[in-house]
Amino acid sequence: MKEFGADTALYPCDVSKDEDIAAFFEQVRGHTDRLDLLLHSVAFAPKEALEGDFVSTSRAAFSTAMDINAYSLVALSRAAEPLMTQGGSIVAMSYLGSMKVVPHYNVMGVAKAALESSTRYLAYDLGAKKIRVNCISAGPVQTLAARGISGFSSMLKHYEAHAPLKRSCETSELGATGVFLASEGAASITGQVLYVDGGYEIMGM
Repeated sequence: MKEFGADTALYPCDVSKDEDIAAFFEQVRGHTDRLDLLLHSVAFAPKEALEGDFVSTSRAAFSTAMDINAYSLVALSRAAEPLMTQGGSIVAMSYLGSMKVVPHYNVMGVAKAALESSTRYLAYDLGAKKIRVNCISAGPVQTLAARGISGFSSMLKHYEAHAPLKRSCETSELGATGVFLASEGAASITGQVLYVDGGYEIMGM
């Protein structure tokens, strides 16, 4: 497998700006006229919204979280669609906080719920063009973004104690799931949320 190197094209894209999205895909067209996979791995909420109580979330923080976490998938999918001339796979990253209360995840959980719902509506809209849209709901992983969540270390330990596999997941396993969703093996899978979390999602207690 080829690794990222000096010849890998990297372009900035502020997903909260339509002009940035348009410019990004124009640059992509300079490299290829066909796109097979779009990975949406974007998450942000103001730090103060991830502390304290959800009921204290400001209107501005709520709008920002919904725009960047959820609406950006719609905007990026719309821009990617013309390049997916032979069908394709759109994969978004989510988390269990979309379905169940995770203390301190707060507005991010609400935004992830909107993201997951968006994948279903996009799957319906784009299915006739053989474009599949799915979510991977990952367990907690040691990333820079995750470390911004209060109590993250305790969350990892909780998974180790309660998940059927006694652990969460590795980034390599998330990557493998994304490759599967982009493959012919997942040709009939769309509008779904796949949990890659050591089985934690199935537990009641």
